[in-house]
Amino acid sequence: MIEPDDTAIQIGLPGLIRLQADARALRLPGARPVRTRQVGLQRSPQRGRGMAFAEVRLYQPGDDIRSIDWRVTARRQSPHTKLYEEERERPVLLICDLGPTLFFGSQGAYKQVRCAQLAGILAWLALSAGDQVGGIVFSEQGFIVQRPARRKKAVLQLLDALARFQHSPSTQASVQSERSHNLDVALQEARRVAHTGSRIFVLSDFLTLTDETSRLLGALSRHNSVSTLRIIDPLEQKLPASGQFAVAGPEGPVWFNGADRRFQDAFRARVKAHEQSVERCFRMAGVLDQVVSTGDDPAQTLRLILGPRGRIG
Repeated sequence: MIEPDDTAIQIGLPGLIRLQADARALRLPGARPVRTRQVGLQRSPQRGRGMAFAEVRLYQPGDDIRSIDWRVTARRQSPHTKLYEEERERPVLLICDLGPTLFFGSQGAYKQVRCAQLAGILAWLALSAGDQVGGIVFSEQGFIVQRPARRKKAVLQLLDALARFQHSPSTQASVQSERSHNLDVALQEARRVAHTGSRIFVLSDFLTLTDETSRLLGALSRHNSVSTLRIIDPLEQKLPASGQFAVAGPEGPVWFNGADRRFQDAFRARVKAHEQSVERCFRMAGVLDQVVSTGDDPAQTLRLILGPRGRIG
């Protein structure tokens, strides 16, 4: 269960800044990925810098003879040269959902806290690797776009948005979020902001999934590497078998009886239908999916799914 700790409900800018230490620890040689049965987010264990192979073309006067591709030359009976291009940093874009459905948690921390922590660690990791960092943060309280930049100031601005757009325990979260502040609109904005070849992470609970979400994710993944970090709470997946419980709602607490078999059956059917919709959405969009529980440690979670030394590939 959630411990009586304010940071488990809402995390501020100082707490997000301190996550730089977690990112630094992930980049240490000892921070090796742990093999699990679950597929991670890393497409390749290696990520090089320097000169990358681009193409082979006919040899032209002035070409370096050391770049001649002898196999292609022998096969085509005419000299061909390998061309290289300089590898550049990959922009990292973090799409962070802090909508009202993330103001909830039964274990570890609220979903909005886990979302902000995961995004914060990823931002620090990308900056330390020399990558450009940007993000889109949204809730019904606001919407901000931080274009990718290779500056610490850009990361701090992103963290500030993550801190400001979380719900406060003193304010009532409403499920009636504005059209301009939902996940689909954020994905539309990402298509305008993201450079081709960007590394994009979508952090959300995906409870507000629509028929458009899959199409928008697919459009992003055609020219970028897209992964989703789906944040869930154990209580959303399985209810207690007995006892009276109250869950916060937009019009006050909603009570339910865990021993009510019809209620349990209806809840399981709804969970199953949603899981099938999410799985179908990600499969059609061709994106990599990782589930993160509110009870999980965010740094340990990223250690499992990123490459050696916290590489964002």
